[in-house]
Amino acid sequence: MTNLAALVSFTEAAVAGSFTAAAAKLDLTPAAVSKNVARLEAQLGVRLFNRSTRRLRLTAEGELFHERAAAALRALDEAVAEVGRARGAAVGRVRISVGVSFGRRYLLPLLPALAARHPGLQVEVSLDNRAVDLVAEGYDIGVRGGVVEASSLVARRIARLPLVLVASPAYLRGHGAPRSAADLAGHERLGVRLPGGSELPWRLRRPSGRGTVELATPARLWLSDPEALLDLALEHAGIAQVGLHHAMPYLRSGRLKAVLTELHDPGEREIVLHYPHRLYLAPRVRVTVDALLAGLARHTDLHATREALPAAFLA
Repeated sequence: MTNLAALVSFTEAAVAGSFTAAAAKLDLTPAAVSKNVARLEAQLGVRLFNRSTRRLRLTAEGELFHERAAAALRALDEAVAEVGRARGAAVGRVRISVGVSFGRRYLLPLLPALAARHPGLQVEVSLDNRAVDLVAEGYDIGVRGGVVEASSLVARRIARLPLVLVASPAYLRGHGAPRSAADLAGHERLGVRLPGGSELPWRLRRPSGRGTVELATPARLWLSDPEALLDLALEHAGIAQVGLHHAMPYLRSGRLKAVLTELHDPGEREIVLHYPHRLYLAPRVRVTVDALLAGLARHTDLHATREALPAAFLA
């Protein structure tokens, strides 16, 4: 590949008609400009200038090369200028991966305002519950909940992710509200099977208060989407373990009740927003990240805690 410094030295010398004038513009010595041009001529295998003691003149090959080289350098200058302009503007496509239920309930309502503030922004959302490799699959942002493992991605916490056991009042009237882990043997448990095939276990504190016991889920009904799991609970099909933020509207309306809140101990989980880079984050990604985090921070259901649930929400 032709050396950029040599190209610039050649084009400036062609315009100025001398190495001395080109050197003054480029803040180089005349000898350095002459050496750059000589190196370029050697690489191309042609003479670009006819030299005299007072002036340079382009050869026929030099004129043809100057026309092409000058156009290439103008295109490079325009590309640099365009990137510089884009550095301060949110322009272009942003690809987001988010779980189905969370995306529909919490993320999608934030997009119209984001689009209105940034007309040059294009947002593409993939609603999918599977684990996504952001870098390999070309996503700019990912939103996921669970136990967050260390990775090279930047992780911004949206909220804690407490889980609750819930059932409908009609179901509890027919089967009784469980008061211990042993009571669950007589209940229908609704199971979650994650996209990778693993199950989400139930954990309860031991009666002694020391440690927890992990319960297998002998469910007859299995789902992979938390909102669909809530649909089954609302149809009086059994007890479901779901994110508190998903259950809150139904606990508030009385259509579901939380059970075993004092014994249920599902462990620490959180909802996070991921993106691949912190340094030189593109404006289109930065404004989207900031808008999503600010909007999600305002959702009170996302920041509800089991400890603060009113007595009316409990079975």
